[in-house]
Amino acid sequence: MKWEHLSTERGIEAFAALGAVMRDGAAGIRSGHAGRFADLIESLHLSNPWFTPENTRRAVEATGNILTREKLIRWLSAYPELKEERARQTVGVVMAGNIPMVGFHDLLCVLITGNRLHARLSTKDRHLIEAVAETLIATDPEYAPLIGLTTERLTGFTKVIATGSNNTSRYFDYYFRNIPSIIRRNRNSIAIIDGTESPSELGLLGDDIFTYFGLGCRNVVKVWLPEGYDPEGLIPHWSRYETLRSHYKYSVNYDHNKAVMIVNREKFIDGGFVLLRESPSLSPPMAVVHYEFYNPGDTPFASTGADGELLQCIAGHGHLPFGTTQQPELWDYADNTDTISFVLKKNEAR
Repeated sequence: MKWEHLSTERGIEAFAALGAVMRDGAAGIRSGHAGRFADLIESLHLSNPWFTPENTRRAVEATGNILTREKLIRWLSAYPELKEERARQTVGVVMAGNIPMVGFHDLLCVLITGNRLHARLSTKDRHLIEAVAETLIATDPEYAPLIGLTTERLTGFTKVIATGSNNTSRYFDYYFRNIPSIIRRNRNSIAIIDGTESPSELGLLGDDIFTYFGLGCRNVVKVWLPEGYDPEGLIPHWSRYETLRSHYKYSVNYDHNKAVMIVNREKFIDGGFVLLRESPSLSPPMAVVHYEFYNPGDTPFASTGADGELLQCIAGHGHLPFGTTQQPELWDYADNTDTISFVLKKNEAR
């Protein structure tokens, strides 16, 4: 089937309208489709305790903020091939569910290019994606045959984008070995402190660490500090996140990891709601933040293997501003893999 419906301009208008609805929903407006998002913001924690109203609102608002006509035009202007006629493809998308709306960008990339989406939803985050689909179809009914959502096994696609853990990625590599694919694995984000940060910047670093309970790949899990820096001095800047201790699932993780470190006689700093531990690892458990020291003039993460294959993003001077790791723009692709180019590329034998 040729791409005879839903021009790029038409897609831009539809997704810009979706963005307005999501911004209204995040603002608590209860009328129309915005009301669906407003209701989900307040209720999803009942089925998924990690999706608190605060975190779900943050995700809906952040998504709405990037879906403006101006940003969509700027993003898509980098792809002149969008104006060319081409065969419509069915793209399978296996979505994760670790944080609210985590699969949205893949959905957007498939549909904005005029292709058909066949998505396997995570049971942890199906309702928000279903609300997105319903709103798009209500805005432009031509999307109805282009959106297929399921929680079952995917079939009938010519390309696939699959996101999961390092363990599930091995299954994806095998199962999708004969078709073009993007397979996303575990990644983590870091921050680099140079000692000149303002109190405000250190406070914003707390957003990068604790938003979504640290469950996202864009959450900072490790901080590099210049030699002689006192890591305990970071904790007062993050005091507004002391309320995490009142969340029973987070609290269980905090207590468990603290007990394990005590039993193992490990050195750590107890912040009352977060545990700081010096470690070369990039994968601390929940409620634990790792830190490591570096010598001025050195590249902090070069000697530990923390290269581009492991990192999602870096916060710090000369990198992403503190407090923005969970606010990616449309052109900030996961794993630095251009999803639009992947979707547009003609299939070739493997």
